[in-house]
Amino acid sequence: AGAKDDTFNVLDLAEYTKNRPWWRKIFAPNSGSSAEKYNVATQLVIGGVTGWCTGFIFQKVGKLAATAVGGGFFLLQIANHTGYIKVDWNLVQRDMNKAKQQLKFHSSGNKMPPEVKSRVDEVIIFLKKNVILTGGFAGGFLLGMAS
Repeated sequence: AGAKDDTFNVLDLAEYTKNRPWWRKIFAPNSGSSAEKYNVATQLVIGGVTGWCTGFIFQKVGKLAATAVGGGFFLLQIANHTGYIKVDWNLVQRDMNKAKQQLKFHSSGNKMPPEVKSRVDEVIIFLKKNVILTGGFAGGFLLGMAS
């Protein structure tokens, strides 16, 4: 029998990463802090642009939500005033008192569940590693909210 010819492909990682999209480099599962990969200006631009987009969308959605909730209360008041619906205010008061008691009971422990604490710790570590990116995001977010 003849010898099998083993052939191997050589993968040049420098060329491979040049062909990959930039967002995969940033958001890769094991990506380190952005301070290790990008200069200060790039971090500020990335943070600022994403912050501005987030703030702008947050502002528009917030206005829409406030209009919907306010309009809903307004329509309920009109329906109540004209007699289409009747509100049992004693029942509302009793339910509100129950809710207040439950909130007092749950807030008296004042302990975070471990899964929430671990997520908070992850966020704090990320913010400490990416201070410049976070600052750019915060500034962009405020600008997006103002525009």
